[in-house]
Amino acid sequence: MSNERIITLTTDFGYKDPFVGEMKGVILSINPSVKLVDITHGIKPHSIEEGAFIIASSYKYFPPNTIHIVVVDPGVGSERRPIIVEADNHYFVGPDNGIFSYMVSFAEKSKVFHIKEKKYMLSEYSPTFQGRDIFAPVAAWLSKGIALEEFGYSIDDFKKIKIPLPEIEGNRISGEIIYIDRFGNAISNIKGTDLYALGEKFLVEIKGMVIQTVKNYSQASNKSLYCLINSSGHLEFFVNMDSASKLFNINKSEKVTALKQTK
Repeated sequence: MSNERIITLTTDFGYKDPFVGEMKGVILSINPSVKLVDITHGIKPHSIEEGAFIIASSYKYFPPNTIHIVVVDPGVGSERRPIIVEADNHYFVGPDNGIFSYMVSFAEKSKVFHIKEKKYMLSEYSPTFQGRDIFAPVAAWLSKGIALEEFGYSIDDFKKIKIPLPEIEGNRISGEIIYIDRFGNAISNIKGTDLYALGEKFLVEIKGMVIQTVKNYSQASNKSLYCLINSSGHLEFFVNMDSASKLFNINKSEKVTALKQTK
């Protein structure tokens, strides 16, 4: 297997501190041929749900055999396990805290390994920075072709967080906002495929308002709230050139309803 593998990094570390750079240094010290890609280091601090949504939305755009390090880890240094997940011809390295729940839930098949082999770690004892001391070196050794079984043993009791899925009852879909992006757009767990199942005409409601549906941002010409199906297939609420979240006080977990229009 070629050593020219891709390793992505997704964390809540930001860029003020040297954490991301140190992880990259560890990886490149083990495999200088690897290609490093930052997905984001702007996950809301300690938000496992946000990290889970982002990696599940992003990994599919990378080539098969890409290795994804995902570290949003409020339980760092505790008894929670470090794991490797193999799913849909991709590999995921990170903490066993539910961060891979979205991805595993929608993957066709997956295998999970508890990382135990010390020789692939910088240090087994790492009370505050297992991203550097465990996950980075493990991903680097994995990129050099080390077999999954060499890192530890298979488990089936890995942690999953509850995935907020829309509820569909007859002509009604009940969902919620699951992510607010940098522009203040509010993304729901209702997908376009869910809406089109209602028929050609439907109404979308949030915060007691019926929201006009458009096809792109430019069709919204004022500071009103609109919605559309975004490029990831999710129902998204937005204000053109402004923040829907701030202007309309739309936050994560806000309830969203879609109804079939009968007239």
